[in-house]
Amino acid sequence: MSKNSNLPDGAEACFLQGSAKGGQGDYCGAIADFDRAIELDPEYAEAYTNRGVAKSELGDHNGAIADFDRAIELNPDYAYPYNNRGHDKFRQGDYRGAIADYSRAIELNSDDVFTYSNRGVAKSRLGDYDGAIADYSRTLELKPDFADAYTSRGNVKFELGDYHGAIADFDRAIELSPDNADAYYNRGSAKRELGDPDGAIADYDRAIKLNPDDANAYTNRGVAKSALSDHDGAIADYDRAIKLNPDDANAYTNRGNAKFALGDHEGAIADYGQVIELDPECEEAYFNRALAKRELGDHDGAEADRKAIGLTLIRPPKDR
Repeated sequence: MSKNSNLPDGAEACFLQGSAKGGQGDYCGAIADFDRAIELDPEYAEAYTNRGVAKSELGDHNGAIADFDRAIELNPDYAYPYNNRGHDKFRQGDYRGAIADYSRAIELNSDDVFTYSNRGVAKSRLGDYDGAIADYSRTLELKPDFADAYTSRGNVKFELGDYHGAIADFDRAIELSPDNADAYYNRGSAKRELGDPDGAIADYDRAIKLNPDDANAYTNRGVAKSALSDHDGAIADYDRAIKLNPDDANAYTNRGNAKFALGDHEGAIADYGQVIELDPECEEAYFNRALAKRELGDHDGAEADRKAIGLTLIRPPKDR
């Protein structure tokens, strides 16, 4: 409620109107209404908070943080602006600042499920995987049917090399949300790491069916197919990945490797060359191209690539 006893109705009416506009996606209109509410009641913490949310939705993160700062100054025990300020700090890459705000929000409201989850994401960005798992686990204690929290915890377990634990979390996420493309994709990657390319392909198939424009799913399915020596099938997947994302260096690398395996050394050289265009510092691409050139008898070209990275040619290309 407005704290200005002289103009409560006017400020509150503007606030409610702005909130309604924000809920409909009219963030500019919402900001105008919150401006008016604040003009009528300069100590209206909720109006600063909601105006900050609208600014955040428009990408004005600095403006949003300034509004959240003011809301907190007016009401230091109001959890909502801490949580939202944490979001904007996160979006600016200030993960430590985000964690500090999420932690304060949790102190003020220890049952806020989504704040624990958001803090877990920020911790994972800083490599604090144990801390992230603890936050996701707390999230799931409070909300056991939160599929995204299982997916996120599974992702962290994957990063820690706990592929079996990751699969268990992805399994649960899929039980709760059968159309969760990310869970299928990530479970496929965990299965691939455990040497189960058939299981990985099945999960990538499902992920692609749910999200046909996911270039990474095609790339990773291609890697799984290559593990089964289905290089033609792998190349078809890499072709699709590159069509979706022409700057996907991994897809070019892996397509080059599949072509190399099929004896298409000229095609492999072209793909490795594309990787070098995208990433001139990629030693692996020079190395692989040198191997392909050597197979074609282009020893001078192979030597030039070898010298570019100072390595000896002793192994075949490896998928990424």
